[in-house]
Amino acid sequence: MKKLKICLVSLKIAPDSERSGFEGIFDYLKKQNHDVKLVTGKWNIKLDDPKIIQVDLIRKRFFWALQFVFKIAKYLRSHNFDIIHGNGAKGTLPIIFSNKKNYISTIHDLGPFETKFTTIPIEPYLIKYIVNKATYITTVSEYSKNGIKHYIPKANLSKIQVIYNGIGDWFKPKPKEAQRLREKLNITGPVIFTFGRIANYKGVSDIIAAYKIAKKKIPDLNFVIGGLPDFKMTSIYRKWKNQYKDIIFLGYIPEEEVPSYYTMADILIQYSFGSEGFGNTQLEALACGTSVISSSLKVYREILQDNAIFIPPKNRQLLAEAINKLIKDDTLRENLVKKGQEFVKRYTWDSVGKRLENVYQKFLLDTKNQ
Repeated sequence: MKKLKICLVSLKIAPDSERSGFEGIFDYLKKQNHDVKLVTGKWNIKLDDPKIIQVDLIRKRFFWALQFVFKIAKYLRSHNFDIIHGNGAKGTLPIIFSNKKNYISTIHDLGPFETKFTTIPIEPYLIKYIVNKATYITTVSEYSKNGIKHYIPKANLSKIQVIYNGIGDWFKPKPKEAQRLREKLNITGPVIFTFGRIANYKGVSDIIAAYKIAKKKIPDLNFVIGGLPDFKMTSIYRKWKNQYKDIIFLGYIPEEEVPSYYTMADILIQYSFGSEGFGNTQLEALACGTSVISSSLKVYREILQDNAIFIPPKNRQLLAEAINKLIKDDTLRENLVKKGQEFVKRYTWDSVGKRLENVYQKFLLDTKNQ
């Protein structure tokens, strides 16, 4: 397709903050020589890429939201693009305030409808508005598309395109680096690992309880937790660190080190009981040669198929039994990894980017004569 002038809008982006799902899209579009800008907030570090525009934010609740919306809306009003693509409801809000008539939005999940964990009370209404007003909507799973159909029954499903996320090609086994990590952390036994933003619905407290049960049968079992808590979990996270001295709390893990931590682990556990739109960490772990235990959410079953051990959420005893079984059964663990590493090859950012370019082409045709 012809080279386009594209603006991606995302509240956060790695490595300045947690991964948002737009990093791979941004890199793909650059590789295809599109004139792409990524506009985002500045949370921790200045990113050394002239195509990434970070706006300074006051790090206080709600103040950052106002600044993010109005600063980026001002930028959009003063620039012209062929495509403007917002990441989630928060990433699309500045586009709405910029009064741009045509835009694309990615809706990752329907969490604000399904749970009470949203930090913005009006988010369900915002998602509904975006679904009805955006020229095209992309979602990252059939589960999320069905969620839109359920919660927003008047939505035009013909403009909703499912495009699975991709995982970076740097997610691969790092055995030497993993061994160095084991030595650094003084780990000698098997390791279970969970990674990502620590929110209430991520089920980390259930993993901790299951670990304690499993450790009775596997005394040298280790539990490593990577990632930072959200605002509501900060005090609980501090309490955990004081209470559980046998658990390794890593906090923030630099992006380039994540594959080494996956490789170090015998099992990755992601045990969310809330709304999720995809399963990035599970796929990344498989790519790094690590077996996966996952909560049995419908979206995880869709994305992972039979390449993980699925346990119903909030069942600590069953989770502990699955940990024991998978640690002790080398053959089962190796078979899951071998099959999983082949399976994850379908989730590449090139395949995501090509499908997204097709959506962009449709967008241009639909808006050409307006």
